[in-house]
Amino acid sequence: MPVVHDSVYFDQWYADMAVSPTRDAIMARAMGMPVELRDAGTLIWQGLTEVTEGLRLAPDGLVVDVACGRGGYGIGVAQRAGARLVGVDFSAVALEHAKANSVRLLPAGRSTFQMGTLLAAGLPSGTADGLMCVDAVQFAEPPLAALLEFRRLLKTGGRLAVTCWEAVDASDERVPRRIRAVDLRRDLAKAGFADVEVQEKPAWRQAERAMWEAAVAAVDSDAAVRSLQAEGRRSLATFDSLRRVFATATAP
Repeated sequence: MPVVHDSVYFDQWYADMAVSPTRDAIMARAMGMPVELRDAGTLIWQGLTEVTEGLRLAPDGLVVDVACGRGGYGIGVAQRAGARLVGVDFSAVALEHAKANSVRLLPAGRSTFQMGTLLAAGLPSGTADGLMCVDAVQFAEPPLAALLEFRRLLKTGGRLAVTCWEAVDASDERVPRRIRAVDLRRDLAKAGFADVEVQEKPAWRQAERAMWEAAVAAVDSDAAVRSLQAEGRRSLATFDSLRRVFATATAP
């Protein structure tokens, strides 16, 4: 997770990724990502099956991917569910990559990507049959505000799927403040969701450890790899202080 989280930082972060096959190869191998997706994040590819199943999308339903980045996970869900996709991110560079990926991987007219944030997606209320947010809700201040926005966007009966990290001990100051603020079970209920289920995912976390170890050991170095290595060193130093979580819920 990058240390700062403004759009200028992320624009450069995604621009560096675009010219770094080594960075994507390290992450794709550890996460089991298909090469043709040209996008690798910190959710294992098999985990996307669980996200898709958790969303319970009907064919031709609309899934909104908030903080979509380069679009890979939302595209994967749309492919698996036969759904339409709207991706939202505040990085213009990420959105350009997402659009290019969707042109290659989804039928024409089945996806759109637009500027927006965790707190203001720029979509009407009750738009989404399903909403996903992969590894980004911690960037909202506070995370509860993002969950309230997700609730606004979902239709009655719509499903939410969120992946993130939580602190093993919320008082552990080694853990970034934004992660210590995450408590999905508590805040999903506060945001008005029903059928809240939060699962710990140790297998996802172990794949992440393998990814960080591979990144730190990498010899071929460019700006994106160096950023990944720095993040990997920080993450490995306090690895056991975080737990990997996957939450689903329903908008009543």
